[in-house]
Amino acid sequence: MKWTSLRQFVDFLAQKNEIVFIREEVDPILEIAEIADRVMKAEGPALYFEKVKGSPYPLVINLYGSYRRMSWALGVEDLEEHPKRLKELLTTQPPSGFWDKLKMVPKLAEMARATPKTVGKAACQEIVWEEVDLGKLPILKCWPEDGGRFITLPMVITKDPDTGRRNVGLYRMQVLDKTTTAMHWQIHKVGARHFHRYKELKQKIPVAVAIGGDPALTYTATAPLPDQVDEFLFAGYLKGNSVELVDALTVDLQVPASADFILEGYIDPEEAMVDEGPFGDHTGYYTPVEPFPRFHVTKITQRKDPIYLTTVVGIPPMEDKFLGLATERLFLPLVQMTFPEVIDMYLPPEACFHNLCILSIKKSYPGHAQKIMHSLWGMGQMMFCKCFIVVDHDVDVHNMTEVVWRVSNNIDAKRDLVLVEGPVDHLDHAAPRQFVGSKMGIDATRKWKEEGYTREWPRDLIMSEDVKKKVAALWPKLGIPGRKS
Repeated sequence: MKWTSLRQFVDFLAQKNEIVFIREEVDPILEIAEIADRVMKAEGPALYFEKVKGSPYPLVINLYGSYRRMSWALGVEDLEEHPKRLKELLTTQPPSGFWDKLKMVPKLAEMARATPKTVGKAACQEIVWEEVDLGKLPILKCWPEDGGRFITLPMVITKDPDTGRRNVGLYRMQVLDKTTTAMHWQIHKVGARHFHRYKELKQKIPVAVAIGGDPALTYTATAPLPDQVDEFLFAGYLKGNSVELVDALTVDLQVPASADFILEGYIDPEEAMVDEGPFGDHTGYYTPVEPFPRFHVTKITQRKDPIYLTTVVGIPPMEDKFLGLATERLFLPLVQMTFPEVIDMYLPPEACFHNLCILSIKKSYPGHAQKIMHSLWGMGQMMFCKCFIVVDHDVDVHNMTEVVWRVSNNIDAKRDLVLVEGPVDHLDHAAPRQFVGSKMGIDATRKWKEEGYTREWPRDLIMSEDVKKKVAALWPKLGIPGRKS
């Protein structure tokens, strides 16, 4: 599955009965969000609003809101296909002979196809607006106390003024008037780093914002990639073919050719910050009013048949459950590359993904669980994890019944709880000071004598295999409905 536009993906979802087309006119002020929230909570279909009050453009929401749709958006039938490919790539050994080199050819070709390529003409520039007016877009106000309307799925494109390296991030944008928005560049994000560097240089920041297009692109803007990895290169790897880019019309940036809308403009670091918020966020709470940079939109371009892609976040579970799931599965091989003892990882959506991480490890030495906790707290956006739970390799981290059983039985609070202090997420309202707070690790592995456990650790209750086989053969004669094994 290789998508060339958002509309193509919408048509595919229609064929699969995974999208509902709503012909009734609906207000983007709160009403669409309320409809979408109900559908998201039930893991229902994508929603296509044909008539949005006050806008000539249709809107799609909950596009990623199921395991199937998330998989299809990334071009596969099953999301697990990608981590398998990624693990193969990361564990490939250097070729030692002719046949090994021959086997490398398909992998090298795959990486070559992932490289973004520049095109001269693009669908995203088929129509150039004569006048910038953000009020024409069907931008949502999601929650009653929100400070205004917010663009919630923008791909914000900037580049490092020193290296020229591109960054594509997903930062919410509050509409301030017809031509400006706030740019929610959180303090730990690459966009904020670019902002401060341009401020040191006393230069305006060229900014381009893409909305819609190939659904894989929006996902990669959310992905916690290392600074050195280009988001569009990663999207090309997932898609299996190059992301086509075109030069923006008024800023020195390239934008995805498949996008539905492009907003071009600048941020002036010398300009006074603007009040942004409140905003009903993915934590399920309103974030407060804070100062952020003002983005000036100087040009808007679009496809001839654009669709406005958006989402609403709030008390979990929401659509972003599946965006977070994709990140969990895709980035597990990267964690395992550095820490091969990690067997599996689970980021529960109820914990907003970054607040809790459950890990299973193949324990090899005393203190191994603590080593993993401290290592991951120093690894990229894992620093925001408020709680690590580490269990043994034979525990299914996705089975919360088993995890709760193991944790509640295996820990001694004084011995097995680890408390540290460090950076916390910008949105963490529980920390006593903004940006800095405490985090906890729970070692729920079996304890060794070297870890101070002097008794014999009890064995799990497991029925003998011969009895299980005998009962399985007998089961059809017992007349008991349900489970056979």
